[in-house]
Amino acid sequence: MRDVSLNPVRLAAADALALDDPALIALSSGNMRVLVAPHVGGSIAAYYEATSGGPVHWLRPATQAALAERDPLGMGSFPLLPYCNRIRDGRFVFEGEAIDLNGDGNRYAHALHGHAWRRAWRVGQRSAHAVELHFEHDPAPDAPGEWPFRYRAEQRIELAGDGLRITLSAHNLAGRPMPFGMGHHPYYPRTPQTRVHAQVQGMWHADREVLPTHLGPHPAVDALRNGMSADAYDLDNNFAGWSRNATIAWPDEGRQLTLTAQAPFDHLVVFAPANQALLCVEPVTNTTDCFNADDTPDHVGGCVLMPDEAMTATVNWTPQRI
Repeated sequence: MRDVSLNPVRLAAADALALDDPALIALSSGNMRVLVAPHVGGSIAAYYEATSGGPVHWLRPATQAALAERDPLGMGSFPLLPYCNRIRDGRFVFEGEAIDLNGDGNRYAHALHGHAWRRAWRVGQRSAHAVELHFEHDPAPDAPGEWPFRYRAEQRIELAGDGLRITLSAHNLAGRPMPFGMGHHPYYPRTPQTRVHAQVQGMWHADREVLPTHLGPHPAVDALRNGMSADAYDLDNNFAGWSRNATIAWPDEGRQLTLTAQAPFDHLVVFAPANQALLCVEPVTNTTDCFNADDTPDHVGGCVLMPDEAMTATVNWTPQRI
């Protein structure tokens, strides 16, 4: 990283360009900064390097409008709990029980991204470079659309040197088995030269509702292995057989960001729509609509947390000049 610490006036000017919201929690390590929005779904609002020329953003920064509207979709990244991406029609059957998630405030036709991203998280321990966020779901009796299982989740968000590290955990408090999945939903800056590198084995093809139809080959699989242009395909797809390592590169800017994840983040979502300047490369534990899938958990991911069972996994983003 470029060292601007010897010029405090210029460094202060660079930091002044960051988002201005008293509810944000600012973390720092050297010249790196993270702004955390616990009140907006436990989101990351910005992850950037303060330089004398202004902030260099490694995740797409939130806007003031997104903060004012408390819109997680306008943040830099947000947590996905207790499942990732869509559930067809917001319904599935688990252990003979029909579960209907419609009516909990999710405005989408297919339940999307769980519910923790649409709730405020409680702030726990914090330091100059790290903060812990806590979320607990205790379903109200007979409330329409409620996730019917009680659980607790935590995020530890920290700067480890220049890198951003998020440790995500969940604990089943329901007293009965609970279907479960988790992930994080990062947005990256997208330029005409942006490339994505990832080792994957196959792609889940999807229908017009962005729900998976089958796992198979696609030109994007080889393209990702060789460094795929973000503009190459119109993608909103899950990829299987991910090595848990991916790199987003901006060769025209001489920099790249490497994502590494622990198991069970064994699935990757790439969202690179053809007509929007959006790019997401998401580590997740399950494919879209896994609770309704006929395939085995080995193919679609997700799990069942037994009573009092917990799951913890870490995701790292490491910036590099090239």
